[in-house]
Amino acid sequence: MHLKKYLLKGLHRLQKGPGYTYKELLVWYCDNTNTHGPKRIICEGPKKKAMWFVLTLLFTSLVCWQWGLFIKTYLNWEVSVSLSIGFKTMDFPAVTICNASPFQYSKVQHLLKDLDALMEAVLGRILGPELSQVNATTALNLSIWHHTPLVFINEQNPHHPVVLDLFEDNFNGSASSSPAPGRPCSARRCKVAMRLCSHNGTTCTFRNFSSATQAVTEWYTLQATNIFAQVPNQELVAMGYPAERLILACLFGAEPCNYRNFTPIFHPDYGNCYIFNWGMTEKALPSANPGTEFGLKLILDMGQEDYVPFLTSTAGARLMLHEQRSYPFIKEEGIYAMAGMETSIGVLVDKLQRKGEPYSQCTKNGSDVPIQNLYSSYNTTYSIQACIRSCFQEHMIRECGCGHYLYPLPDKRKYCNNQEFPDWAHCYSALRISMAQRETCIYACKESCNDTQYKMTISMAVWPSEASEDWIFHVLSQERDQSSNITLSRKGIVKLNIYFQEFNYRTIEESAANNIVWLLSNLGGQFGFWMGGSVLCLIEFGEIIIDFVWITIIKLVALAKSVRQKRAQARYDGPPPTVAELVEAHTNFGFQPDSAMPGPDAGAYRREQNPPIPGTPPPNYDSLRLQPLDVIESDSEGDAI
Repeated sequence: MHLKKYLLKGLHRLQKGPGYTYKELLVWYCDNTNTHGPKRIICEGPKKKAMWFVLTLLFTSLVCWQWGLFIKTYLNWEVSVSLSIGFKTMDFPAVTICNASPFQYSKVQHLLKDLDALMEAVLGRILGPELSQVNATTALNLSIWHHTPLVFINEQNPHHPVVLDLFEDNFNGSASSSPAPGRPCSARRCKVAMRLCSHNGTTCTFRNFSSATQAVTEWYTLQATNIFAQVPNQELVAMGYPAERLILACLFGAEPCNYRNFTPIFHPDYGNCYIFNWGMTEKALPSANPGTEFGLKLILDMGQEDYVPFLTSTAGARLMLHEQRSYPFIKEEGIYAMAGMETSIGVLVDKLQRKGEPYSQCTKNGSDVPIQNLYSSYNTTYSIQACIRSCFQEHMIRECGCGHYLYPLPDKRKYCNNQEFPDWAHCYSALRISMAQRETCIYACKESCNDTQYKMTISMAVWPSEASEDWIFHVLSQERDQSSNITLSRKGIVKLNIYFQEFNYRTIEESAANNIVWLLSNLGGQFGFWMGGSVLCLIEFGEIIIDFVWITIIKLVALAKSVRQKRAQARYDGPPPTVAELVEAHTNFGFQPDSAMPGPDAGAYRREQNPPIPGTPPPNYDSLRLQPLDVIESDSEGDAI
């Protein structure tokens, strides 16, 4: 009952409204508000009233302008970067090592036989007859050449360049080492370009190079990609360098290690790679102390004598430091270690902590990125490199119908090759240089919110020295081949020292430059400086707005009621009937029995006679009692209602 009483009371007051007109409400607000300007508008004379009205309006505009600037600055979600330096025992990074050559030439020679012969013929045409060593009777498989040939472009006349195929004088399956008779071009006078065609040769583009070395290297790599894309992955792994041949010696701190402590992974660019301390199945190894003696020491055998001659022109080891459980993008982020050298790498750690939404477009685990992570099959963490490459492979499959050999392949898809996808090279080249594709992938991918970067300081020295070269190579050769003869040489040995320079690590952390406290402080400061107001003044202003709304609602309700009354008056010819007249038609106030006059003239009698005067009902004294207004609004109001 009490709850019902208070609800009815509140409903009554809500329906009643503020009880003021617009003018009365404004006067009341200006007279009672705590803001300084409106009071002076009411209290002063006409001239000062006008002056204070202008000043109040001006300062209100200034406050609104300043508020707009502060709110806009806050909604920009700017961040401030803080740098802190800590000291603690840290986990040793994961170390990925690869050979610069992806395969052993002795194991892939049968696959590259036709391509190598064609490559030697190409070099003979480029170098000229005086430098060519190619047999004139060598049979060439020109089916490879027809897909993406190399051409000479003679630009002596820039308006009419002349395009010459290197083998335009011989298409019968063989090529001589000498150029065609009267050939007007050579590598010194013409540019070497790669011709990429599609739609059975009807649409062609040329990819120019500033050097013939770059041209033949890119051409050979493209053709080798076509060959390796058709080989099963298990066979490719068997053609690479095994761990027991690559890793001759290993020492981590004071503990010995060997190739079994490395996790193998196949990389299309570098073949078999091996990761130390990846943390997939075992706990990450901590580093006891900074310095060379507490780091990782490796001796590697590159086997340079078995490199693929036209596929790899760099000798050495490719290595990369990265976080545990992260995929090593060694081609983009790795470094080379030179053969015949001892390379020492001092490591410093930077930890990056970015703010998430709405301050930056970073992601914690990649689940909110609309790109399928093709590297998730390795059970690695998200990275922006993985996202960008997965995005490129997605575009490659959509545009070219096949996937590129250098990137993981989605289910039920095939790698590009000349037999099944003859136009793939042209499509891949166009997609590779497409700015729209790059911008799409960069826009779709997000940076990781938490990242660890390893800054490296690299120093090198000749190893082994001439004085110790003999005994070191004897010992290493015996350990590798069980031979008393020296089977290793300086051109194939790499020594690595990887260690923490110090245990100081830097944390680069983003924080909100403008938080809600900053915003409220500035809004309140501007309002107090220009208007002398506070939060209570804003509440008063909100109250008057609510009263304005209620007054408007009450006026609209009254207007609607008057419209209904006018429509009701339109139903009568004369003045509208009174309430008593309307009630009299249905009620007998005198409680007199009706005169029953049977017969056919009864209806006429009622039309001729006036209705009887009704009697007066007994008075209801309670309805005549006068009560003050405050009694109606008292706590007993609910009961009265």
